[in-house]
Order: sequence, then structure tokens, then C-alpha cells
Amino acid sequence: MASSEEDGGGNGAVEEKENGKKRRLGALATAWLIFYNVAMTAGWLVLGIAMVRFYIQKGTHRGLFRSVQKTLKFFQTFALLEVVHCAVGIVRTSVLVTGVQVSSRIFMVWFIAHSIKQIQNEESVILFLVVWTVTEITRYSFYTFNLLNHLPYFIKWARYNFFIILYPVGVAGELLTIYAALPYVKKTGMFSLRLPNKYNVSFDYYYFLIIVMFSYVPLFPQLYFHMLRQRRRVLHGEVIVEKDD
Repeated sequence: MASSEEDGGGNGAVEEKENGKKRRLGALATAWLIFYNVAMTAGWLVLGIAMVRFYIQKGTHRGLFRSVQKTLKFFQTFALLEVVHCAVGIVRTSVLVTGVQVSSRIFMVWFIAHSIKQIQNEESVILFLVVWTVTEITRYSFYTFNLLNHLPYFIKWARYNFFIILYPVGVAGELLTIYAALPYVKKTGMFSLRLPNKYNVSFDYYYFLIIVMFSYVPLFPQLYFHMLRQRRRVLHGEVIVEKDD
């Protein structure tokens, strides 16, 4: 009897120690996520203000991408941490879904807009930039207030309503930008690998971009309707039953 009581007390102490450790890790994770989301909200807000200021001063969108590209590249690339957040489990979201969303943005910034300077003044570039900026300010402020347990209804409303228009408009801007890039890619052969070569592998960036454009067809509806289901659940309290594939 004495032995079993001592064992029970020992296990209880171990459990309490483990629970305390989990609480500390949980507090650290929450503190980091608050810092991260505040930083990202501020970054995209700075980007948005810079865009508005540029247009007021210049009266044109030409040169706008070049003026904000450093801020855009930094904060969009910094978003790779969101994949890490999912991978280590401090955010309960699919690593695959988050990875696809973040990598597609980084692809648009670095391998389209940055690499093909001839298209930087296209209206479509400004279109997806404006959409991204409004979306990210709304999204990161939503996460910040949610983590602080003080979520204003307007922020929640904006998070689950703005996307209805912004998402398809942003996708249109991205597709039009890739389409505008195609002639320059075909003419220069950039990022392409022709045969013969020592690797005995060929890659055509022009056709790769066409495949990327077609990939929007199955992916966009899935993500869009997922957000619509989330909207009904959050704003209207509907119970959504996800069907197993």
C-alpha cells in the first residue's frame, strides 16, 4: 500500500511537471504568434501606406512596384514562417495547404514580378498588390486580436466578407500578370534548360507557367468554397460537416 501511494505521488508530480512545461510552451508560442502577427500587420500596413502615398505624389501606378518591392519581398518571404508554425504544431492548420498558399505568393513576387521587369508596370501587378495588402492587413489583425481574446466584430466581419470579392479579383490579377509575362519568357528562354546538357534534363519555364495558370482551375474553387463554409460557420453559427474524400 505504501509503495503504491509513493508511485502514485511520483506519477502525479511528473504529470504536474509535464503540464507545467506544456503551459509554459503554450504561453511562449502564443507570445511569439502575437509578435509575429503584429509585425506582419504593421509590415503590410506600411506597404499599403507607401502605395497610397506613391500614387498621390506621382499620379500614376508606373514605378509603384519598384518603389515598394523591398518591403513586399521581405514580408512576403517572412511568411514562410507560417509553414514552420504548422509543421511544429503551434498552429493547427494543414502544412500542405499553408505551404501551397505561401509558396504561390513567393513565386509571384520573386519568379514573376521581380524577375521579369518588363511587366512590373502592368495594371494586373498593382491589382494583386492592392488585393494582397488589404487581405493581409485584415487577416493578420484578425489573428492578433483573436490571440489577445479581444476580437472586434468589424475585424471578424471583414475577415469573412472581404475575401468574397478580393479573392477572385486577386486571382485574376495573378493570372493576368503571368499571362503578360509569357511573351518575355518565351523570347528570352529564362529559367529554361535546353537539351543537350550535362544533366540530360530539359525544362521549359514558358510551358511551366502555362501549367501554373491551369492549376488555378481546380485549386481556386476548393479554397474559395472552403472559405465560404468557414464564413457560414463563424458568422452564422452553421455546423458544417466535411465529407471524407
